[in-house]
Amino acid sequence: MKIELNQIPIREVVTGYKDSDEEGVIGYGGKLDIRPKYQREFIYKPEQQIAVMNSVMGGFPLNAMYWVKNNDESFEILDGQQRTVSICNFIAGNFSIINRGYQMYFDNLTDEEKTKILDYKLMVYFCEGSHDEKLAWFRVINTAGEKLTNQELLNAIYSGSWVTDAKRYFSKSNAPAYLLASNYISGALNRQEYLETALRWISNNKIEDYMGKHQNSEKADELWNYFQKIIGWVQATFPKYRSVMKGIEWGELYNTFKDKKLNVEELESRISQLIADEDVDSKKGVYWYVLTNEEKYLNIRDFSEKMKLESYEKQKGVCIWCKKHFEIEEMEADHIKPWHDGGKTVAGNCQMLCKQDNRTKSGK
Repeated sequence: MKIELNQIPIREVVTGYKDSDEEGVIGYGGKLDIRPKYQREFIYKPEQQIAVMNSVMGGFPLNAMYWVKNNDESFEILDGQQRTVSICNFIAGNFSIINRGYQMYFDNLTDEEKTKILDYKLMVYFCEGSHDEKLAWFRVINTAGEKLTNQELLNAIYSGSWVTDAKRYFSKSNAPAYLLASNYISGALNRQEYLETALRWISNNKIEDYMGKHQNSEKADELWNYFQKIIGWVQATFPKYRSVMKGIEWGELYNTFKDKKLNVEELESRISQLIADEDVDSKKGVYWYVLTNEEKYLNIRDFSEKMKLESYEKQKGVCIWCKKHFEIEEMEADHIKPWHDGGKTVAGNCQMLCKQDNRTKSGK
């Protein structure tokens, strides 16, 4: 990884500044992608933008910034986008600061004050290297301020036509993925969480491998079509919508069960019963359970400490299975009639087993 320190006056950075909203932001005479299309959206709050300009006005140092140098001598901001956009926005007249006791825009400043800002030198490292080197370095420097999400890091490293097209589906305001699946997916569009979810599902958690293979592809149609199939499968398999369906890892269920014949009416009947069952603590887990029959997804309500103590005293501390005596801390509560056979988590259905016997009985 080649890293070279440069001091760049603000006047050079803001030359040719243009904010095309979601299509990106450029500056430095058109040679710098301040916010490339693959990058996250601007997220600094007004007070954070003002703090940046107060530092500049006071002559205080800002943290170093990092630009990636491309083969054509152009640059992309690797780190420092939020500070750079704040500076450019102020000079463009998009917000004001308190100066000499008054609310002032850039145009309200004296010529001396304007010159002081424009001559302020930003500490910028020019970085050149492989994808792996840039990713490793990006993670090192991404330790303070408004941290990038892991997906934002990957978008920066694997920038190109594929990421740009993928963001059209998964990252833009009112993106198709949001309009289609906001009832089923958790996360924020502008922090790349929809994109990360779709990538995690299609790649079986090997997001970097998938992005590396598709970096130079023109279109992200494969990912978008796959995502639509998942949501279509969910809506067809579980036609009655419940709020607990938001945030379930639907891609994992789809990948496993998409080719299996499922009785939709039977599934709905079981779901309705389980949702109403007070012993089921994880209502989201109901959707996993009706397909896998694994009770671990339900987080069945445990017996209360009072129930455990009453059963322990009734048994005089003797394990029902091995008939040996144990201290209560060495025992665990168990359903006499199993929950899946209709047994409830009530005092009359509680028995105490030693930990070894309970886990053997439960197949743990």
